[in-house]
Amino acid sequence: MWHQIRALVVKELLAVWKDPRSRFVLIGPPIIQLMVFGYAATYDLRDVPVAFYVEDRGSDARELVSRFAGSPVFRTVAWLERESDIARVLDGRDAALVVHLGQDFSRDLRVAQPARVQLLIDGRNSNTALILAGYANAIVRDFNLDWLRRHGERMPPANLVVRAWFNPNLHSRWFIVPGIVALLTLVVTLVVTALSVARERELGTFDQLLVTPLRPVQILIGKSLGPLLIGLVEGTVIVLVAVLWFGVPLLGSLVLLYLGMVLFLLSVIGVGLMISSLVRTQQQAILGAFLFLVPAIILSGFATPIANMSDAVQLLTWLNPMRYFLVIVRGLFLEGLPAALVVHQLWPLSLIAVASLSAAGWLFRNRLA
Repeated sequence: MWHQIRALVVKELLAVWKDPRSRFVLIGPPIIQLMVFGYAATYDLRDVPVAFYVEDRGSDARELVSRFAGSPVFRTVAWLERESDIARVLDGRDAALVVHLGQDFSRDLRVAQPARVQLLIDGRNSNTALILAGYANAIVRDFNLDWLRRHGERMPPANLVVRAWFNPNLHSRWFIVPGIVALLTLVVTLVVTALSVARERELGTFDQLLVTPLRPVQILIGKSLGPLLIGLVEGTVIVLVAVLWFGVPLLGSLVLLYLGMVLFLLSVIGVGLMISSLVRTQQQAILGAFLFLVPAIILSGFATPIANMSDAVQLLTWLNPMRYFLVIVRGLFLEGLPAALVVHQLWPLSLIAVASLSAAGWLFRNRLA
C-alpha cells in the first residue's frame, strides 16, 4: 500500500515541477511577496516631510525645532512665513506634518505658563497620522524633561517610561515577517492542492488513475502528501530568510513550530482538496482557491487585530486555520512561547485538519461515484 502511495506522491511532485504554471506558483510569487512584504510592508516611518511655522525666535523655540529637524524620522521641506501657507503645504501633500510655535512660546516657558505647540497632521491616512503624532509627542516630552532639568524646576510628579517587552526596538518588520510564513505557505499549498485533481482532469489522466489498483482513500493520501512536502519546504525557506536575511529572532522551539506548520498545512490541504474535487478546470481551481484566500487572510489577524472586528465576524475567525497558526508562529518567533500555551492553538488546528480532510474525502468519494 505505502509503496503505491509513494509512487503517487513522486508522480505528483514531478507533475507540479514539470508544469510551468505550477512551477511558477512555487518559485516566483513567494520570493516576490517575501521581498515586498519584508521591505515595503512596514509601520515604521522614515524621511517624513515636515514644515515649520515658527513665530518665536527665542532659543527655546530654536531648540525644539532642532529636535524635530534632527530626528531621523523627519525631513525638513519648508519654513513657512505666513499662516495661510499651512493649508497649501498640507493640501498639496508637500508636508505630512506642520509644527507651529506661537510668538509667545519662549516667554510662556520662562513665566511657567503652558507653552503651546501646535501640530497639524495630514489625516488622510489615519494610521500614519497616529504614528506621526506619537513620534512628535515623544520629541516634545523629551524637550520638556530636559528643559525642566536644566532650569532647576521640579520634575513632573509622574514620568512615563515605556519599554516594549517582546520587541524592544519596536521594529514592525519583526511583527510582519513571521506572519509571512503563514501567509505564503497558505497561498502556495492551497493553490498547488487545488490544482492537483483539476490538472488531472484537464490532461485526461484522472480516469487512468481511477483504473489503477489504488483505492480512493489511497489516492486522497497521495494527493495530500505531495502538497504537504511542498508546503514544509516552502515554510522552511521562508523561516530561514526571516532569520538569516531579515534578522528576526526565533526564540521558541522548532519542534513546536513544525508541529503547528504540519497541522496548519493539513487544514489547508483539506480545503484545497475540497476545491479540487468540485471543479473541472485549473482556471476554476485557481478562482476557488482565491475565493478562500482573501477572507482567510483578512480574518486571520495578519494586518488588523481580530479584537477590532465585529462580534459576528470574530465568530467566523474560529473556523480559520490561519488565525491559530499566526499566533503560533509570531509567539514562537518573538516571545519564545512555551508548549503549554502553544497547545491551546494546536488542538483547534487539529480539529480543523480532521474536519477539512474528512469533508474532502467525502466529496472525493462522491465525485468519483
